[in-house]
Amino acid sequence: MTKKKVYDKQFKIDAVKYVVEHPNVTIAQAAENLDVPLSNLNRWRRELATATGTAGNKEVFRGSGNHASEEAKEAARLRRENKDLKDALEILKKAIGILGD
Repeated sequence: MTKKKVYDKQFKIDAVKYVVEHPNVTIAQAAENLDVPLSNLNRWRRELATATGTAGNKEVFRGSGNHASEEAKEAARLRRENKDLKDALEILKKAIGILGD
């Protein structure tokens, strides 16, 4: 099984910059030169264009687990805690079922 390749924020910005600064190179060639999937490079271009139009580079490429606000962070924490508690409850129910017989 192959592991998903993770690119950091600076690499993504540099990759998009490479495409912009080399107009004679197609996006497909740039993706091949940088050894990234074409779909990733296109998505990074869109995300950077959208972010620079609104909030600048601050919010672009936030990444997995990085929440937009404290409320989103707290909601994610509560969902995780709720799932953990449900899992613990299921384990206790099974234990009671085993011990009760």
